[in-house]
Amino acid sequence: MTPERLRALCLSFDAAVEDFPFGPEISVFRVCGKMFALTSLDARPLTVNLKCDPDDAVRLRREHPDLIIPGWHMNKRHWNTVTVDGELPDRLVRELVEDSYDLVVAGLPRADRLRLDRP
Repeated sequence: MTPERLRALCLSFDAAVEDFPFGPEISVFRVCGKMFALTSLDARPLTVNLKCDPDDAVRLRREHPDLIIPGWHMNKRHWNTVTVDGELPDRLVRELVEDSYDLVVAGLPRADRLRLDRP
């Protein structure tokens, strides 16, 4: 996964936006003001912080040691830091980004969720 593809993937979701509240080098991807991904697109290795179900987070860390670790500077129970320019298949990275987006959307107020469901 390249930085360009990661950015495009994060922005492909309904109402997803990118902003830079932590400085110009840190991309934060949000939906309805809530963060679902955080990355430094210029960093090597390329990593992204993603929200994750706590049980899945532990399982993923166990299955992919060194590539998926507890979220750096994040709530370690709910966030993972995922190395995306290495050995993980792009398909898995896409699923993890989508899962993060879906978890954040599920926590939004009902009115916001309904707006996102419209075609």
